[in-house]
Amino acid sequence: MSERVQKVLAARGLGSRREIEGWIERGEVKVNQRTAKLGDQVGPNDVIRVRGRVIHMAEHAHRWLVYHKPVGEICSRSDPEGRKPVFASLPRLKGQRWVAVGRLDLNTSGLLLFTTDGELANRLMHPSHSLEREYAVRVLGEVPDDTRRMLLEGVELEDGPARFDVLEERGGDGANHWFHVVVSEGRNRLVRRLWDAVGVTVSRLIRVRYGPVVLGRGLKTGASRDLEVREVEALYEAVELPVPESIRERGRRRGPGRNTRPARGKRGKSGGRVREADRWSSTKPGSGPGKGGKTGRSGPGGSGRKDGPRKPGGRARS
Repeated sequence: MSERVQKVLAARGLGSRREIEGWIERGEVKVNQRTAKLGDQVGPNDVIRVRGRVIHMAEHAHRWLVYHKPVGEICSRSDPEGRKPVFASLPRLKGQRWVAVGRLDLNTSGLLLFTTDGELANRLMHPSHSLEREYAVRVLGEVPDDTRRMLLEGVELEDGPARFDVLEERGGDGANHWFHVVVSEGRNRLVRRLWDAVGVTVSRLIRVRYGPVVLGRGLKTGASRDLEVREVEALYEAVELPVPESIRERGRRRGPGRNTRPARGKRGKSGGRVREADRWSSTKPGSGPGKGGKTGRSGPGGSGRKDGPRKPGGRARS
């Protein structure tokens, strides 16, 4: 059975489909010594070379990762200014490449998804799936009701109108006020530009959820973790792709009832209250909405209380 060359290379974990299409357009991919073109079909007996290196057709088992990006790292693989790329902090791979699902700008921290499945990454970023992105935002000063209404109804930006799907206040001290916002598109610096358009200054911005996957409490800045079975299943289901058999097998071995939630972080040695910015989403991994639906209350502090995530049907956990 033959498939398009860019799809085959993406499935082998060499990059996202968009990235690979760029290689093809630049003449960096050859099939049987002939320069490939977009849409070329390849089969199991064809020899594919990328920049002269033969790509073996055997498919690697894919991986899926959440990284807690700190401020100051860039989402490119290299930078002429010498700033640290996020890829430098990820586990090393053999015969595959990490593909970033979306980007965060230099001054934004929080959740970044990575995978070796280029087809999954392509769908997660594609506008047709409208996956929600949730952010914790610290702004300076009060935000009047009229301004909040404008942000929910729509603001005209230089590249067209935009709005927040959800805008919830989450408290704060003094001049600083925390909000949780949700957008369903990945336009460049969209959250910052929306606030700027209504004259509000953002002093801190943290992504806490992408589609059904949440950052969680236990992942330190600059650290990464492999996604749990339920999280991977939720990602594939959100973009209407079949769940890989390796994940189905892990789910069967796990059996029902096992808790797959990431470990919760410990309190500091000095004790004291947790800062508002450090109370991440109370949504369980894999249980957030994938496409369409609203998040409800799923950010720092969960429902706005200063306690921990709720058990279904029970009291809040402290």
